[in-house]
This record gives sequence, C-alpha cells and structure tokens, in this order.
Amino acid sequence: MQRRVALVTGGVGGIGTAVCKRLAADGHFVVANAIPGTEERWREAMAAAGLNGDRTALAFGDVTDFEAMGEMVAAIARDHGPVEILVNCAGITRDVTFRKMTLEQWRSVLATNLDSVFNVTRHVIEAMIERGWGRIVNISSVNAVRGQFGQTNYAAAKAGILGFTKSLAQEVVKKGVTVNAISPGYVQTDMVMAIREDVRRQIVEQIPAGRLAMPEEVADAVAFLASEKAAYITGTNLAVNGGLHMYA
Repeated sequence: MQRRVALVTGGVGGIGTAVCKRLAADGHFVVANAIPGTEERWREAMAAAGLNGDRTALAFGDVTDFEAMGEMVAAIARDHGPVEILVNCAGITRDVTFRKMTLEQWRSVLATNLDSVFNVTRHVIEAMIERGWGRIVNISSVNAVRGQFGQTNYAAAKAGILGFTKSLAQEVVKKGVTVNAISPGYVQTDMVMAIREDVRRQIVEQIPAGRLAMPEEVADAVAFLASEKAAYITGTNLAVNGGLHMYA
C-alpha cells in the first residue's frame, strides 16, 4: 500500500482516535486535528499502539475558522506533504428540543459539524485534483437519515454532509478523487457512555445487533473507503449502525 498523508479532523475523539490508529496501521502518515488541551489521551493511545512521531502528528486549529484551517493545511503540506486522505470527523452535540433551542446552540452545531467540512475540504481539494488522487470520507450519522428527537441542529448538520458528499463527488470523480460518507449509529465513545445507563439500555434494545458499535468498526469502514480498493465507489453513504435503520 502506498503511504499517503491523512488528515483526520476531530482526530482526538473516540471515533477519530480509532480512525487515526487504523490509517497509521495501514502505513499512512496521519495528522490528527485537535483543539489545544484535548490531545493527551490521543498521545497515550498512539504510544500504546506503537505509533510514534514518524507515523502520526497533531495539528491544532479550530475547524469552524476557515482561515485557520487554510493555515493548518498549508503547514501540514510543508512539514509532511499534501493531504491525500481527508476524514471529516469533527462533531459536537447540543441536544435540546427545538422550542427550547437557542440560536447559539443551533449555530455552534452547524459550524462545527457542517461548516467545518467546507472549511477543511476547500483547502485540500485543489491539491488532490492536481495530483489526480484523493480520498474524502465524511462522518455523518444515522440520525441524518431518520431524524432524532431533540436533535434538529445535529440532524440538519449531518444531513447537510450527505448532500455535500453527493454533490462534490460528481464534481471531482473524473479527477481521481472520491468523496463518500459514513453514517454510524450509536458508538461506544465517551459521549455515548455518558448517557444515563437506563437510557443507554433503551437505545441498545432498539438495535437489531443488540450492542453499540465499537469505534474500530467505524474506522475499518473509513480505511476501506480511503483505500485503492474503493476507487470506483463515490457519492455513497455507508451505514454502520447494526441494523438500527436500514435504507437503500
């Protein structure tokens, strides 16, 4: 497998860390985007996996800031090479029913979950086109498709990612760049495990597989879509939800 430079936004979160580990294990050089002060557990996870500085790196910056992302991508290209694999994984939740939702709760989720996809992708796409090769994998959500009580902001942002994915895929496929999405269901991350146990149990009871997904299972899907084997797959949305929601 050819070594590529991969950038994972939200790379220090539960899914992001698993994606970093998997892509690095596949032989790529992986850069995890993070906000300063959030990276310690990521460093520990990389060290435990034997993925030291010659395989991974951190890049700090706010994904909601277009100019900052341009500076970050330029620094990565200067220090490690142009980004050839981009995994847009940054995301937050601000769950509340719509009637109680504030403008700040709406805007913060849209900015982090959807605007970030534009802010980072816009700065890597030209180099991918020029090189004739690129992989973009956007992390959406099962709730983008089925909706979720108390998540109008989150579901709207994640649904926007699906429209973005399908549209950009059509624009760049002839240039050797594929653009795909993955829609995980409920994954065993700190965010999900922080849900009250009785509520979490009710969620699991709705999943035909009878359990939460492991972050590594999402990472495996990312690794496939980022590989040479997925060269003829673009504009798709891969569901990784244990049968929680099934769609064509």
